Amino acid sequence: MNIENIISSLEAKHPGEKEYIQAVREVLLTIEDVYNQHPEFEKAKILERIVEPDRIFTFKVPWVDDKGEIQINLGYRIQFNNAIGPYKGGLRFHSTVTPSILKFLGFEQTFKNALTTLPMGGAKGGSDFDPHGKSDTEVMHFCQAFMLELWRNIGSKTDVPAGDIGVGGREIGYMYGMYKKLARENAGVLTGKDMEIGGSLIRPEATGFGGLYFVKQMLETAGETIKGKTIALSGFGNVAWGAALKANEMGAKVVTISGSKGYVYDENGISGEKIEYMLEMRSKGISLAEFAEKYGAKYFHGEKPWGVKVDIALPGATQNELDGEDAAKLIKNGVICVAELSNMGCTPEAIDLFIENKILYGPGKAANAGGVATSGLEMTQNAMHLSWTEAEVDAKLKQIMSDIHCQCVKYGTGPDGYINYMKGANVAGFLKVAKAMLIQGVI
Repeated sequence: MNIENIISSLEAKHPGEKEYIQAVREVLLTIEDVYNQHPEFEKAKILERIVEPDRIFTFKVPWVDDKGEIQINLGYRIQFNNAIGPYKGGLRFHSTVTPSILKFLGFEQTFKNALTTLPMGGAKGGSDFDPHGKSDTEVMHFCQAFMLELWRNIGSKTDVPAGDIGVGGREIGYMYGMYKKLARENAGVLTGKDMEIGGSLIRPEATGFGGLYFVKQMLETAGETIKGKTIALSGFGNVAWGAALKANEMGAKVVTISGSKGYVYDENGISGEKIEYMLEMRSKGISLAEFAEKYGAKYFHGEKPWGVKVDIALPGATQNELDGEDAAKLIKNGVICVAELSNMGCTPEAIDLFIENKILYGPGKAANAGGVATSGLEMTQNAMHLSWTEAEVDAKLKQIMSDIHCQCVKYGTGPDGYINYMKGANVAGFLKVAKAMLIQGVI
């Protein structure tokens, strides 16, 4: 396998799509050895096929705002790979959405979904529409217009979108209502729904819960315990909320949350009422500075939380939010574990530093797979026309995260005993998808 030739070919065909190229390069570098042990993969051109999406839908989304003015956004759905099941992946509504970001997310999703052991392929989609600052009516108008263009290309056995940044239960509800009206069927074609319309218990908390289950296993495998550890967490939405909730339950102390404009440091720990207050912040437009003032914490404008001395760092906001300089600060301050609750939360420079210094590093496709795993469980409940209890869903989520950890250990343990979780996750996910593609021929 000539990695640079494949990367050069992708760069020529997709110029300027740096996030997409970064994601592909990371996977190829870690699977090179195992790929070369399978000449049948080379013969079937598995790599050349797996790095390109099956298809991309791009469409305009015209909608009318509260002033009666026509607004126009772009919508996308990238169906990346369905070798092991229906396309599955979130919809992101944010001004920063580009084809490059959605391709990287769809590519990552393919392997993440394979790791869950559930029959789901990889996809991603969204729009440059930003719901923040919009009225409920404007969000509804946009979601209905978005689904009007997308509905023919999705289905419960074809492509099952979910939420992502900017897309929560409200947005999913509006899109699901429009889908049902257009398709004239009541099927579980979207996940992340409210309970009243077929959602699953603990889905909003699932990414954070799953991430902490994974971190706990990483620490225990290294002879450590999570109890008593301090945690730096970025973000303050559902992922951070779920992570903070589960971390406190496990006996750890979360000391930071963050946003795009700065972070809060609370030496007493973010627990109890403070965690519940996080739920109100986005819906009511409450700032981190207001949070800090309310609870006597410190707010640092224009800074990231990675300079704080902690045992565990959990980037949980967006891609490439933790760079090489941040990684150096964390290592200097004695961090022992870093796990991505966001997708591709660390830059390649940061990852290299963590691995070089034998820090426990959990990549997003493993550590944050709890969200899509619970979406898969929602699909199952919808297909069976039933609803599991919170305890049943949580037990299944815990088992899935344990299985993912086992796969990472199996394929990522080096001769010196250090577990390269990035390599383990990439190899395990790749092998499952590659073998499935091989079995089905060239299609």
